[in-house]
Amino acid sequence: MIHQGLFKEDKTLRIQLLVIEDCPNSAVASNRLEAAFRSLGIDGVPVEHRVMKTRADVRGTEFAGSPTITVDGLDLFPGTPTEELSCRVYSTPLGLQGAPTIEQLTAALASRGLGKR
Repeated sequence: MIHQGLFKEDKTLRIQLLVIEDCPNSAVASNRLEAAFRSLGIDGVPVEHRVMKTRADVRGTEFAGSPTITVDGLDLFPGTPTEELSCRVYSTPLGLQGAPTIEQLTAALASRGLGKR
């Protein structure tokens, strides 16, 4: 079943994956995000993949490097926003990686009130 948005308390949430062109971690982040939604019992969540090509594309977002995952425009892993079209690293239990782990994503999404009730 495909949903038109992710709903929380009668509000549609906007999920975005902000990436730069040829980001080596965008697919990993996307796959882990889907796995995190599944672990929370949420299927068919539309994720907008937004490619940042210029500094102008980045302005007004919480882009902190590629990939940045936002819910309603807020970075799931708050970092320092940048206009630089660069890669991002995440601190994980396994060391620095180019995307958060499934467990980190699951916890971050759950902290926003998403998931099983």
